Amino acid sequence: MTLEILHIDDDLVVVNKPSGLLVHRTDLAKHEQDAVVQRLNEQLGRWVFPVHRLDRATSGVLVMALNETVARKLGEQFMARTTGKHYLAIVRGHTADQGTIDYPLAKLNEEKGRSRFKIEGTEKEAVSHFQTLETFEIPVPVSRYNQMRLSLVSVQPEHGRTHQIRRHFKHVFHPLLGDTRYGCRHHNQAMRGHWFEDLRLMLHAKQLSFTHPTTQMRMSIDAPVPDDMQQLIESLRQQTCN
Repeated sequence: MTLEILHIDDDLVVVNKPSGLLVHRTDLAKHEQDAVVQRLNEQLGRWVFPVHRLDRATSGVLVMALNETVARKLGEQFMARTTGKHYLAIVRGHTADQGTIDYPLAKLNEEKGRSRFKIEGTEKEAVSHFQTLETFEIPVPVSRYNQMRLSLVSVQPEHGRTHQIRRHFKHVFHPLLGDTRYGCRHHNQAMRGHWFEDLRLMLHAKQLSFTHPTTQMRMSIDAPVPDDMQQLIESLRQQTCN
């Protein structure tokens, strides 16, 4: 239950958030008692202040302030987009060597019992840059194809819109593997049926850069790739068709 601390000083703490853990309790998950904020409160014996968030299923670098002043200053950096964010994702298909997805994102209607749809007039600018690190082609049938194609990509979002990376890659027909909301059910089912029953969203916040609010030094914190994601990457390498 102890969180991996990547950096800590008098003003802030940076952790490697595991997949499946909320950053903090929300109205949509009132029954949940476990979250990063609560764990750190107990682990450090002091109150922590969240300044940004990662999706529950996303793992990786997460910074928390240790006082309200630092929380405000860090929050201003995220709002001004002066932070640097680098993610790793495994997506469907073979992506281009590099590219930019410039696609405004609107709020989505999330009313229970109704199909999800965009709320017109709520669109906000959203830009994501990506580079393809590796491509895979494994002998696993999926839908009408005899083989499954996947790519490992590095993503640098300029903005921090809700589900930005997930929605952007769905928009360009390369949804993230393991994404139950925006992903491809055929790929997810084939992967789980083949060898990876506990497949989760393959999205990891690998690196976060920001200016320390007190020292004014530029910091760059890396989070190790979690075991499940690393094991999947190694398996894809081994099974890639020659």
